[in-house]
Amino acid sequence: MVDLKDMTTEEIEQFFTEFGEKKFRGRQVFRWIYGRETDSASDFSDMTDLSKELRERLADSGAYISSMKILKVQASKKDGTRKYLLGTGDGMAIETVFMKYKYGNSICVSSQAGCRMGCRFCASAEGGLKRGLTAGEIADQILTVRRDTGETINHVVIMGTGEPFDNYEQVDRFLKIISAKEGIGMSLRNITVSTCGLIEGIKRFTGEWPQVNLAISLHAPDDERRNEIMPVNRKCPVKEVVKAAGEHAEKTGRRVTFEYALMDGFNDSIHDAEKLAGLLRGMLCHVNLIPLNKVRGSAYSGTGREIAEAFRVRLEAWGVPATIRRELGSDIDAACGQLRASYSGTTTGVI
Repeated sequence: MVDLKDMTTEEIEQFFTEFGEKKFRGRQVFRWIYGRETDSASDFSDMTDLSKELRERLADSGAYISSMKILKVQASKKDGTRKYLLGTGDGMAIETVFMKYKYGNSICVSSQAGCRMGCRFCASAEGGLKRGLTAGEIADQILTVRRDTGETINHVVIMGTGEPFDNYEQVDRFLKIISAKEGIGMSLRNITVSTCGLIEGIKRFTGEWPQVNLAISLHAPDDERRNEIMPVNRKCPVKEVVKAAGEHAEKTGRRVTFEYALMDGFNDSIHDAEKLAGLLRGMLCHVNLIPLNKVRGSAYSGTGREIAEAFRVRLEAWGVPATIRRELGSDIDAACGQLRASYSGTTTGVI
């Protein structure tokens, strides 16, 4: 059994060559899977420009096209945000978020079912890691949402459940698949990969994907507090992460975004802003300040808007560009992992 949705254009061409067909048939099928906006094919019978004989041979060959199931949707009445709980073929549940902006529609996709990073303030850490998603499963989040909403997706952020660099090979394949001109044709400059700071992953990413945007979840200006909320910091300390980010910016000429979740009384003082600015000043970067969404069972709560604005102003005064993230989907389960954690359906394996 082979899932054609997991294949790059080169791999699907090779598959059809070995299947006794012309190479162009592979690209033809790839376009049916990825290149047809809201009516992408999930079955060979849908591919009407293939001969009936070829469609039957494909169906009998063990090849197939996987497809996600929509388990639940939460739609914001305020801003059009739609949060999806999607089910994989083996019963895992993952989250995907569709967001509307003035510059176009964006989707936040998951790279793993669960997460092993264990960040204390994140609902995605509940239950640990189940498995990494395949490239096709990551891409299928786009296809499923595009089909459900009937809208074009202009930007992709790999910032949902999971650590992308903990599933690097599949994320790498995903980037090849969605940027292929025969399929979705997503511009690499419209894709962002967010990591909690896996240094070897950052270095590899710098060399292999210089046009893709890099975001780093930092969330504390020193090792003591980052150790408390992000266990990964013991292997990838703050200064080493920032150093790798600086090298990325220098080599690629692209701005690095630092995600910084503001937590009341923990990392949101003016002194904290100055410490953060001292780390980042002079780098081609931007700080995205995020008032933390409260997660059930977490000891951390979000900072108020007034304090967040004072933090931003202090960063700017030190020469570090910063914005406070627009709050989308505030009337639904906004924090990453919350919808998945609260799901009580009967799908096997759902946590």
